[in-house]
Amino acid sequence: MTSKVATVEVAQPYAQALLSIAQSKNLTEEFGEDARVLLSLLSTQPELRNFIDNPFIQSENKKALIKQILGEGANQYLRNFLLVLVDKRRIMFLEPILQQYLALLRQLNQTVLAEVTSAVTLTEAQQQAITQKVIAITGARQVELEAKIDSDLIGGVIIKVGSQVIDASLRGQLRRLALRLTSS
Repeated sequence: MTSKVATVEVAQPYAQALLSIAQSKNLTEEFGEDARVLLSLLSTQPELRNFIDNPFIQSENKKALIKQILGEGANQYLRNFLLVLVDKRRIMFLEPILQQYLALLRQLNQTVLAEVTSAVTLTEAQQQAITQKVIAITGARQVELEAKIDSDLIGGVIIKVGSQVIDASLRGQLRRLALRLTSS
């Protein structure tokens, strides 16, 4: 297996190349949406990831699958980029390349990624309130929310923006209360 550092080293130049292509064709947001769809597909379909990562499967089979997944209506530049990844034997890095592309796109758009963990699914109003709070804290133009559910939280939310963590969960409040009581 490759290390995380090695993966980032390989993914970074390809993500920058993809962003460069997208910017030259004025397709950065369209590529971003396609990247999100592909990442979702890879995370929900382990068989697909195994097929793409398997070095013993011939390149032509991988190319056929990519063409089938993308369909005829897909952007030709993105399709060609993915086919080049197959040719260069870098398709196994597709997921980190797409993640890095989205990070570069967020940086370009002055958007921050806020990972929100809650006990239950958040309503639209709660998501808007969190978005406004994150904008106030970070000064970013936009916020991209990535919601996760953790039933162990009991209630409240944990918001992670970069290295900053805001723990407004009941579990966190109980933990802080217990620490105060034991230190008194």
